[in-house]
Amino acid sequence: MRPATPADVPAIVALEAEAFPLDPWSHNLVSEGVRDALPTVSYLVAEDPGSGEGLVGYAVLSLVVPDAELQRIAVVPHCRRSGTGAALLAAVREHAADAGATRLLLEVREDNAAAIALYAAHGFAELGRRPRYYRDGTDAILLSLTLPEASSPDAPVTMEA
Repeated sequence: MRPATPADVPAIVALEAEAFPLDPWSHNLVSEGVRDALPTVSYLVAEDPGSGEGLVGYAVLSLVVPDAELQRIAVVPHCRRSGTGAALLAAVREHAADAGATRLLLEVREDNAAAIALYAAHGFAELGRRPRYYRDGTDAILLSLTLPEASSPDAPVTMEA
């Protein structure tokens, strides 16, 4: 996992179109987010250096402390259910907590069983619904996760036996 760079934009845009065919983000929007032209937005990417493929997933996080919002998360089809999505989600949680967020929010299509299962397995709880949220009329489920406070480098470390 690492922050996205401008060199990642074409791969992110291609995966964006594949993962979100009904509402893909434009090349300009992705490029602005990666270049830090959108002040609250961070892009993280997952790579698989062993495959020679490079980028295999990405996540987009918006931070307006005390809240963080996972705006997008996508993994190339052949890497789904391999732990890549969970690793991206963990990186998002860590990034948000380190920035001072205390809550991570997201919307998920009610018909996206795989994503709902991933989020449930990581402790997200339903906060509400947004009827007909998506262009095709599908409802969105709003999920929330309370984040642990980021540990201060000066905080004492305690260990349990």
